[in-house]
Amino acid sequence: MASTGTLRVLGVDPGLTRCGVGVVDVARNRSASLVHVGVVRTEPSLPIEQRLAAIAAGLRAVLDEYRPDVVAVERVFAQHNRSTVMGTAQASGIALLLAGERGLVAATHTPSEVKAAVTGYGAADKLQVQTMVARVLRLDALPQPADAADALALALCHAWRGGLTASASGSGSGSGSATLTPAQRAWANAERVTRR
Repeated sequence: MASTGTLRVLGVDPGLTRCGVGVVDVARNRSASLVHVGVVRTEPSLPIEQRLAAIAAGLRAVLDEYRPDVVAVERVFAQHNRSTVMGTAQASGIALLLAGERGLVAATHTPSEVKAAVTGYGAADKLQVQTMVARVLRLDALPQPADAADALALALCHAWRGGLTASASGSGSGSGSATLTPAQRAWANAERVTRR
């Protein structure tokens, strides 16, 4: 469990072949540290029920070991490839179900929300997201594969976008705001404008 004053978020980038998982601890000043990152993989040749069971088992293992406070999942959006969106929706449902079974709050965020939260730009490419995630988490290398980076970005997005809003705003504008990254400052400013 995360230490007092931090929020531990499990981010899930759902997919049938590769389901990205990332766990981060985010402090009240919005600084973040990496707890775990990985990918749950399944073989396309397996029957769908076995693939979903394997994803569920992988997510359960992460939930058991790292005990997050909240689960953030990428919101399924329209795609041209119907089979891809179906697999994404099925994996997303598994993550949301497991959160519900454990009594955890679960949230969904669109890809553009996540990109805007992490990079300050809603149409950022994967390399830009990976670069900002590595910078925010002070990693020596870009998180790989992209599914894993996306899961970390989801977790950061959730914490910054709503998970810590009350505590961050209640802590004043002193040293906490000085430690924000440029992307975090841009996101906080955008949130302030929309609340007016």
